[in-house]
Amino acid sequence: MNHTWLTIDCDDIRHIPKNQGHPTRSKKKINTNQLSSQFSKGLIGFEKWFNSHNSPATLFIIADSLENKEFREWLVTLISSFPQRITIGCHGLTHRSWSAWPEDSEGFQTAINQACDKIKNIVGESFRPWFRAPAGYMAPWMADVLKRSGIILDSSINDTLLTKSKTGKGNSWAKVRQSVIGANLVEREWATKWRLPINGPALSIFPLSLLAKHAWKKLPPVLKTNVLTSSVEDSDVSIKTVYWHLLDHGKSMGNWQPPIPHSILNH
Repeated sequence: MNHTWLTIDCDDIRHIPKNQGHPTRSKKKINTNQLSSQFSKGLIGFEKWFNSHNSPATLFIIADSLENKEFREWLVTLISSFPQRITIGCHGLTHRSWSAWPEDSEGFQTAINQACDKIKNIVGESFRPWFRAPAGYMAPWMADVLKRSGIILDSSINDTLLTKSKTGKGNSWAKVRQSVIGANLVEREWATKWRLPINGPALSIFPLSLLAKHAWKKLPPVLKTNVLTSSVEDSDVSIKTVYWHLLDHGKSMGNWQPPIPHSILNH
């Protein structure tokens, strides 16, 4: 039986590619680690939603976010309030779109090692050696680096007709998938529909938003807390991986919620 893995990326506005980490898309870098008002509302909105059920979720954290005291203290409090339900993965040291730049295995490995150390230092036993490439920019050469850095699971592949460029020049999602398998990593690809994206930005970009919300209505039951880690790390277990942004919870006056059917959540 399929199950659903709920994952949330914790990027603030300053992290998105138009502001940070991309060689051509980043036009206006925001030189502050202060939280945006939408992100601050998102923290409250996420907690409100998380308190409405008993399902677990994994937060993918950008290490430089932890330099902000408000976010750091919020995260520590969240984990202490829900010690079993919250797991933490690595979303990079910064939000650098690695596959959009020339290959830099040494730089990438240094960044991943530093990021994991910084995140583990704050979240302790809630950390898992799981990685998601910032903005989904994942190239084949990155898989071996992740393995050498102690990562055992990747969740970066978004195999759609609109995202092939994120694999780097001359690459494809098939090549990324092959490299991940070759590195003996577990891969948790993002759920798609008709080779189109249904996660993250697709939840709010028309007409993809219509397709995304329809697809999410068909999701299988969410994984239970006591089997989340063992299930997602077992490549023989079939799982639908969905994700949205913590920032999304700051929309609609902090009342936005992911379009997950109430019936598939644990209560």
